[in-house]
Amino acid sequence: MTESASSSRKRRWEIIMALSLAAGILWTMFSRVPSAIGAPLSVAPSPREGFLAPDFTLDTLDGNKVTLSGLRGKIVVVNLWATWCLPCRQETPALEKAYEQYKDSGVVILGVDLTNQDLVSDVESFVQEFKLTYPILLDRDGSVGYQYQIKGIPTTFFINRVGIIRTMVVGGPMSETFIRSKIEALLKESQ
Repeated sequence: MTESASSSRKRRWEIIMALSLAAGILWTMFSRVPSAIGAPLSVAPSPREGFLAPDFTLDTLDGNKVTLSGLRGKIVVVNLWATWCLPCRQETPALEKAYEQYKDSGVVILGVDLTNQDLVSDVESFVQEFKLTYPILLDRDGSVGYQYQIKGIPTTFFINRVGIIRTMVVGGPMSETFIRSKIEALLKESQ
């Protein structure tokens, strides 16, 4: 093999490699798939302890609206649930007792029903069955469940007076003692 033939092959190899690299870069740029259907390409990080709770506004079962940021100055417990969830059903009486005990101390419990997985009539029956007095919010389109990146239910967020998530609990049921201990800690924090 002559030196010119070897040089020609080497040059052809370099051109093929450069074209392959360019094709790979173009493929990567134009074939990108979003992380979730309908989601923006840059999704906000999931809510975490020590960070501001993502804001939302939802309808209540009785036709009003509640905005989380409008509750600043109060301790807020956000409990995401569904009527068909057994652990949700088991912890509901404890949440109601905690609400009755602490509502006069500036504590709000919000029961956020994942209504995109439930029927409003089932939610109404659930509220009557457990004689719930704390606000029940309806996440009709699942936007809050999506925003909070719910991996399982129940999921509960204990939020301090300035809107910072102090404790996040995935799963349940939570005991009455556990709920009280988290609320008591938040009450002491704000003194």
